[in-house]
Amino acid sequence: MVISSSHGSALTRWLRSLDADQLQGVLDARSDCAYAPEPRTLGELADRLQRPGSVARALPLLPLPCLQAAEALAALGAPAPRKDLESLLGTDTARLDTALRTLGGHALVWPGPDGVLHMATALRDAWETPLGLGPGLDELLSGMTSDELRRIATTLGLTPGTRKRERLDAVLAHHRDPDRLRVLIDSAPPRARDLLERRIRLERAPVMFGSVSEDPAERWLSDRALLVGREWSVEPARVPAEVTRALRGPGWCAPFEPTPPELPLVSLTASDVEGEAAAAAAAFTGQAGALLGECAARPVTALKSGGVGARELARLGKVVGCDEPVVRLVLETAYASGLLAYENRALSVTEAYDGWAGQDPADQFTSLLHAWWLLGRTPSGSRDEEGKALPAVGRTPPCAGCLTARQGLVTATAGLPDSHGVRNPADLGPLVTWHRPLAHELPQDSTPFAGLIREAGLLGVLARGALSPFGVALLHDDEDLLRTHARRLLPSAASKAHIGADLTAVVMGTPTGRLAALLDSLADREAHGTASVWRFGPSSLRRALDAGRTPAEIQTDLSDAADGPLPQTLTYLIADAARQHGRLRLATAACVIHSNDTALLAEIAAHRKLSRLGLRSLAPTVLLCRTPLPTALDALRAEGYAPVAEAEDGAVRLERPEQPRATRSLPHPRQRSRHHTPATGLALRLLAAPDHGPHPDPGRGIPFQTDTEEMLAGYAKSLSLTDIRQLAHAIDEHEPLTLEYIAASGNRTIRTVSELELDPPLLSAYCHLREDLRVFTLSRIQAVMPM
Repeated sequence: MVISSSHGSALTRWLRSLDADQLQGVLDARSDCAYAPEPRTLGELADRLQRPGSVARALPLLPLPCLQAAEALAALGAPAPRKDLESLLGTDTARLDTALRTLGGHALVWPGPDGVLHMATALRDAWETPLGLGPGLDELLSGMTSDELRRIATTLGLTPGTRKRERLDAVLAHHRDPDRLRVLIDSAPPRARDLLERRIRLERAPVMFGSVSEDPAERWLSDRALLVGREWSVEPARVPAEVTRALRGPGWCAPFEPTPPELPLVSLTASDVEGEAAAAAAAFTGQAGALLGECAARPVTALKSGGVGARELARLGKVVGCDEPVVRLVLETAYASGLLAYENRALSVTEAYDGWAGQDPADQFTSLLHAWWLLGRTPSGSRDEEGKALPAVGRTPPCAGCLTARQGLVTATAGLPDSHGVRNPADLGPLVTWHRPLAHELPQDSTPFAGLIREAGLLGVLARGALSPFGVALLHDDEDLLRTHARRLLPSAASKAHIGADLTAVVMGTPTGRLAALLDSLADREAHGTASVWRFGPSSLRRALDAGRTPAEIQTDLSDAADGPLPQTLTYLIADAARQHGRLRLATAACVIHSNDTALLAEIAAHRKLSRLGLRSLAPTVLLCRTPLPTALDALRAEGYAPVAEAEDGAVRLERPEQPRATRSLPHPRQRSRHHTPATGLALRLLAAPDHGPHPDPGRGIPFQTDTEEMLAGYAKSLSLTDIRQLAHAIDEHEPLTLEYIAASGNRTIRTVSELELDPPLLSAYCHLREDLRVFTLSRIQAVMPM
């Protein structure tokens, strides 16, 4: 077991200096560090806060000035004085305060004594060459011998002193004076100066040389510590950061943009925003209902490689009458909500769909919108970096940058002045970039985040270039508030239809699940959207009669669903369809057609288009057919007849359409869990806990808490106690987890696993990457993170 050094660290001491509210703010901002099992001490919390995985989760949530300040601090080599950071950024205290407060609230950068700023180790390592600067001179010269330092100091005309530290300090003092360093660089021979400038490539990462050669220009630079390397060393020679900064000139400062870009705004009223948001949400809910209804009637064929291809997306869009981005958005959110699942190479509705279809539009919309908010990808992404088409609902790993972009869009729009929106929603793209620089853009976007902004408009999250009440609820991650706004703004489902003499049924708004199912069973749907239209015809009524409905039942159900009396044309059509239905009966032989209407049978026997069935009269009321019954049945119906099939006992065989439902045995890894809220009072408990550090010490009263922890500690030698506790908790509580693992090949991989079972020295689990059970060696697990 790895013993962490967080105990007594600068971070632990700073955490102890916070009050309960400030510490609670850190826990809220870095909620993954408070996942069960709760940290028991501030030392253990500091250990979690310093983990690279946790820092990597926090970085995408930072706005641009925070990342710029952190990169500058990394370039200085934290810990560093705050005044040095202000000088490097070319800003004053007030403009830097906001960025440092945000970084401190995430425990990424924190103040120490005497105005020195510290930063998390993993954050410092986030940039290989921060600001395009190489390592500092102190770091590069630390491995040199005292004689080598004396030779450099003498060449620079300095008093070298007698001790190594004195000689090092003399060289550092010289190079940290920009004026003296620029004079030295200006005195360089033209070839050496040209070599230095050409290789550094201003504003880019410094080029790594090989070991210092005998080239006179390189030797001149090396003798004066403008280029630091060793002869015949395998380590590359490096250009110190101080030299790169001097070459950039006395006026150069690191980029720092403390204020977001200004956008052209327009005045709006709350009713303007709510009206457009309600219209968009109602339209999307109606399209979603129609699309999922089509999926229920005919499962969507999946590609062999996974996902729904362009052909199926086009078919669905044509049936429902909507664009491909809408189809993708509905399928992705429905899949994330558990309304769709893959089964037998098809995307089918699940049993959850039946309950969803019977809900009010507001509740239907809430579940789909909340799924979009948590979705680990941008659904409208249809092209990859090479321009190739991407399938929808592909079972791919979650994209943290897509989540970040969605949160950044809502956060950026929420920051607009009250009662104002942007003139053009596309203008929000640069604002999202400022709020979330690490967010993921779609390769197909013509302007920044164009696809995401369109999705937000389709869902009513953005309306008239402003954040709608739906967006406000998402920003606070409040599903109850989201449902309240949806019930207030979306109309209730329509339970009545207007049935006209032209044999159409029109429903304004979204029909109830019961009304839609009734009309789908009796008529053919012709239009979707804000108004849905069905048309009655002989074939649609014949389907209902084939399913066992009687004419009286059909008329009664339609009378209950109509907003007035049924038109006479419809009642005549129902009666005529019932009179024609079943006059022909087909029994299995190859098959046999029989009827009491001899004239009808004679007509069919002489029908030219039915000659391919191989009909032969055996008696005035019986025809022998050489074609199998299902084919003959379809052929007769295609020519306008209304035959029925007989069962083996002579009874009419009912033809009720099957409604297959897919099952979903495992959660799919793309859906993010709900935002974790640290337990109430955790901050107070941590401040009151004795400072034992993060590792167990039976002598201090904090031994391993479970047998699982103790067993893991004996085998998982690469894990700290924090990781051991969380891995043990996941095993005992059957919770999913993310592992950093070194495979037998030596490759380092990240695996999301669930259904963990411990069998020391092995751990068996379901691997979401491989979609199969896998066995992991405990000693090869390098780190763990909660899902």
